[in-house]
Amino acid sequence: MPVTRKHVGTRMSQIVIHNDVVYLAGQVGKAGTSIAEQTTEILASVEKLLAEVGSDKTKILQTVIWLDDMKHFAEMNAVWDAWVPEGHAPARACGEARLATPDFNVEMIVTAAL
Repeated sequence: MPVTRKHVGTRMSQIVIHNDVVYLAGQVGKAGTSIAEQTTEILASVEKLLAEVGSDKTKILQTVIWLDDMKHFAEMNAVWDAWVPEGHAPARACGEARLATPDFNVEMIVTAAL
């Protein structure tokens, strides 16, 4: 099976497709904004990237979420819970990690079916 890459950069591709599985690069929101705003921007980006390849949020298989501090867990989840379609919650993990810049509070890595 071929590997398809979209939005290819020097360091990473935003989308990689193999065997009808879509892998998205880690998505972040606008640095320096609230956790709710960053989460909203990330989820909009996820929707846009999935739509580009003919998938959508009901086909998300797994999401890995990194928070810079677990104190943001409830605020991030409030946005996430309102966004995930009922009956389509993916497998998910959420942990705390130092992100690329201190201005990022959340990053999400999404894997979905086509």
